[in-house]
Amino acid sequence: MAFKAGVITFPGSNCDRDMAVALEAVTGEAAVRIWHGDADLPDSLDFIALPGGFSYGDYLRSGAMAAKSPIMRAVVAAAERGVPVLGVCNGFQVLTESGLLPGALMRNAGQTFVCRTVPLKVENTSSLFTQAYSEGETVRIPVAHHDGNYFADEATLDSLEGDGRVAFRYEEAVNGSRRDIAGILSENGRVLGMMPHPERAIAPASHHAMGGEDGRRVFESVIKALVSA
Repeated sequence: MAFKAGVITFPGSNCDRDMAVALEAVTGEAAVRIWHGDADLPDSLDFIALPGGFSYGDYLRSGAMAAKSPIMRAVVAAAERGVPVLGVCNGFQVLTESGLLPGALMRNAGQTFVCRTVPLKVENTSSLFTQAYSEGETVRIPVAHHDGNYFADEATLDSLEGDGRVAFRYEEAVNGSRRDIAGILSENGRVLGMMPHPERAIAPASHHAMGGEDGRRVFESVIKALVSA
């Protein structure tokens, strides 16, 4: 099965190339690069990625202006049809601002930019994005953000946890994120927003300081699930 992935680029995206390179390395197929001003997505996309960066310079709120880009109407429609969508870092912010995921991403509790590899606990192994992990497993994936503090009200947090929609949780204090949430899933499990950067952890395990290949399994999970569907 040929795997056709698309990577959206907004003004200020700076991890779009990293995402495209990672997808090609894992899938063997070049990712389609998509400009934010396009009104439509390419036909027959199997997967959509919203990369990290500082879309529109993080003016207003991080991701707020990007969520109003023409292409996001098509992304929301694709997600509602069941096309898998991954939003990483700024992409996670765009997903919350566009309503595809609940909550919001706020300024880090320490008011500083955080850039290091962190341990994450895998909370859900039944989703499209996490089937290649083991429940409770600790993985290491880099973070790089200034506004990564996930916030939602208590009822939303209870719902996320009760429905198994927390995908990853920080094992140490990183940014003040409520209940140490590092990644969440949509209700249908086909949209994942995560603050750590899995596309930066796809190299052989010899590069353990960056997380080895722990991020690679996010992409492998999606491919396996779509091929076996």
